[in-house]
Amino acid sequence: MKLLIASDIHGSAYYCGKLMEVLERERPDKLLLLGDLLYHGPRNDLPRDYAPKQVIEMLSAHKDIITAVRGNCEAEVDQMVLPFSCMADFAQLEVDGKLFHLTHGHHENPDTLPPLPEGSVFLSGHTHVKMDEVRAGIHCINPGSVSIPKDGSHSCMIYRGGVFTVVSLEDAHGM
Repeated sequence: MKLLIASDIHGSAYYCGKLMEVLERERPDKLLLLGDLLYHGPRNDLPRDYAPKQVIEMLSAHKDIITAVRGNCEAEVDQMVLPFSCMADFAQLEVDGKLFHLTHGHHENPDTLPPLPEGSVFLSGHTHVKMDEVRAGIHCINPGSVSIPKDGSHSCMIYRGGVFTVVSLEDAHGM
């Protein structure tokens, strides 16, 4: 199974567009969204081309392949305008024989892991910093932030055949 994993779009139509370019090129089986989709939040500056209505339109076009979880910036009104579920605190999928646990990261995170079987994959966003490391037998992955990175590069990840690969959104055409 091929997955596109992204977090922290924060209403940026520009960077959501870059994410859509990756989606069109990679044609994943699923798009996993780890929260903070539409609102920039009170602690963040407005991201480039802040236009939540455009982000709604872009994401809605792929509703059939999206699995999303609630971030700390999601509100009930977000669920009213999105045609896919975005209010669950976590989701779990079986992928290639492993349990994938998806959450935003503001409650559960790599420092406070939920009880998961060894060998599981823990996907979270929230920090806006990429991570790929094993903690207590759990593979902890953070794709970084689509629109407001705190580690210098706008990013998402592709999962295929047991391998997670960072995709830079700085120049989505050139990959």
